[in-house]
Amino acid sequence: VAIGHSAENLKDCDLVIRTAAIHDENPEIAGAIARGIPVYERAQAWGAIMQHYENALCISGTHGKTTTTSMATHIFMAAQADPTVMIGGTLPMLHAGYRVGKGDTIILESCEYCNSFLNFFPTVAVILNVGEDHLDFFKDLKDIEHSFHAFADLVPQRGYVISNADDQGARDAVAGLSHPVFTFSLADRTADCYARDVAFFDGCASFDVMIHGALYAHVDLHIPGKHNILNALAAASAAYVLGIPGQAVTRGLEDFHGAGRRFEHKGSYHGAAVYDDYAHHPAELHALLTTARSMGYERVICAFQPHTYTRTKALFDDFVRELQLPDVTVLAEIYAAREQNILGISSRDLAARIPGAVYCATKHAVHAISQSMRADLLSYGIKVSEVRPGMVETEFSVVRFHGDRTAADNVYRGVEPLTGDDIAEAIAWIAQLPAHMNVNEIVLMPSQQACQYYVHRKS
Repeated sequence: VAIGHSAENLKDCDLVIRTAAIHDENPEIAGAIARGIPVYERAQAWGAIMQHYENALCISGTHGKTTTTSMATHIFMAAQADPTVMIGGTLPMLHAGYRVGKGDTIILESCEYCNSFLNFFPTVAVILNVGEDHLDFFKDLKDIEHSFHAFADLVPQRGYVISNADDQGARDAVAGLSHPVFTFSLADRTADCYARDVAFFDGCASFDVMIHGALYAHVDLHIPGKHNILNALAAASAAYVLGIPGQAVTRGLEDFHGAGRRFEHKGSYHGAAVYDDYAHHPAELHALLTTARSMGYERVICAFQPHTYTRTKALFDDFVRELQLPDVTVLAEIYAAREQNILGISSRDLAARIPGAVYCATKHAVHAISQSMRADLLSYGIKVSEVRPGMVETEFSVVRFHGDRTAADNVYRGVEPLTGDDIAEAIAWIAQLPAHMNVNEIVLMPSQQACQYYVHRKS
């Protein structure tokens, strides 16, 4: 592996494979062209490889590809099908984003950007959803739908096209296909596959997968969000048409705890749960932030870096709408990726339209604002903390405030109950806090001198 790009890295190679984000001006690509070395895009290479497999399961969609491809991988592994896999992210079970198996199935995440997936040879094509994205390449939504239609049209008659009946873009994309379409839906019982008896436990769904009106599998998800029911139904539909037993769907999804950077729980910092997510489209932000909101946290802080200037410009109003969902939005400058900023757009423009948003032009500014937010709490005598395991009940009490924080109850008492004076003191103390802190519950910790007050966070 060479660090940095140079034509000297080519040496005596027979061919060069690149991603769609690497242009001809790249030193290694330019060097290969000058020397007459064949240059192929990654999608072309994968297209050549998948022709050696009996089953090529290609999972596409504007959103949800990585998670659904990962779910399908778990299912096929549970069925001991020994698949070959290519995912656009890291799957903890594989400790990588790929796997080379000896079975007859290859499972691939299939991206529409630059029509990459039209280089594939799917025997099963899954379309999760179709929406506006990659408008630096596509002209409009109709152009995107046309691309997905062409992708589905690659499937031979012996194969299967699987599409989301709940998504208008997906429905439009498969309209007019000569090939039959296998549909999945959250609740439409006319679909080939749908969810029955959906219930949520700590934000995670439990449901039955029904196919043609009969029970195929029961699923208990361990990743939150209503949108992941549809992802699971898509993976289950693909398993069904390829003859995978329902028990493998149950076992595979029981062991699935998410893909890397897809609402990935990174740990806890000063009592706050920290998640990492690759959401870079307004619809993905909506799914992410509404899921976070549904999990019982008292405060949601979103640190977001927009991805590409063209996407930020084209979907600007949608970004503004979704980034108002958190209590605080912190914006880093736009990540350029493959682009130059010829549009003159900045994250500062988003921040100007989002009440309370904080714009950080550099990574040093991000660090500074994180320290400032913490100092904002500390300046009011608050220690950001959670009630730590192992505390005995005599060590703390909990006070919960109502409405405008002028009334409160002692909702948890240690051996020594708090008095009315204690409650009054707590009300007086919290009155000095700025309203935007939205503190409605505190923990009183007795000390030799006086009570210390702590913000109580949901663990």
